Amino acid sequence: AAAPAAAAEAPAAPAAVPANAVKSPMVGTAYLAAEPGAAPFVSVGQTVKAGDTLLIVEAMKVMNPITATSAGTVRQVLVENGQPVEFDQPLVVVE
Repeated sequence: AAAPAAAAEAPAAPAAVPANAVKSPMVGTAYLAAEPGAAPFVSVGQTVKAGDTLLIVEAMKVMNPITATSAGTVRQVLVENGQPVEFDQPLVVVE
């Protein structure tokens, strides 16, 4: 059972992530919407401005908004709602 799980994780290799991806500033849990059932903060193809909230990373019961560092279009959302994230993990690609 361990082999299929390892194979499933292989496509998420860091080498495939563009250098301009917004990365997590902390270890925590990523949330793509303000609350369960709410619309996500951003979706692929959406235009954002610098400072717009892309998602939230919850760490030690504190909700930390992760914002766009520059204006552009959301090209990829690299995490799923409720997914644990690591420090410096790519979260969203904005170009």
